[in-house]
Amino acid sequence: MATAEKSVMIVAMDESEHSFYALQWTLNHFFAPFSGAAPFKLVLVHAKPSPATAVGLAGPGAADVLPYLDTDLKKIAARVVEKAREICRSKSVTDVAVDVVEGDARNVLCEAVEKHHASILVVGSHGYGAIKRAVLGSVSDYCAHHAHCTVMIVKKPKTKH
Repeated sequence: MATAEKSVMIVAMDESEHSFYALQWTLNHFFAPFSGAAPFKLVLVHAKPSPATAVGLAGPGAADVLPYLDTDLKKIAARVVEKAREICRSKSVTDVAVDVVEGDARNVLCEAVEKHHASILVVGSHGYGAIKRAVLGSVSDYCAHHAHCTVMIVKKPKTKH
């Protein structure tokens, strides 16, 4: 009897505590309870900004700065991936695919859903207010409207003082 292929769950990763919380929450609820027989294949996706768009540089001298900025962005991506892998290992989840893709997170995540034929996309919520969200744009809001799969937005509970 042929075994059915597992559905794919993508977790969006950036350097924020919100994305690491979303990963931990996802592992606790969808992977850890199944002791290695989780119903999903896990794919972590990190969107690395391109150096030029990271700072919006233009003009004389910009080309001199870009290689340094690119090196820093690659180091950040490596740290994000390593920390995410550590979190997965701590929950005994070892079958993890990782994609680091250069580009805007909104587009990268929606394209990853298509590439991996994902059933679920998990994104953390930064908890921006309406004005900040309108100015910066919300990755989770964009994905909820444009990704061709279920989108789960994991919001970190506020700590009470």
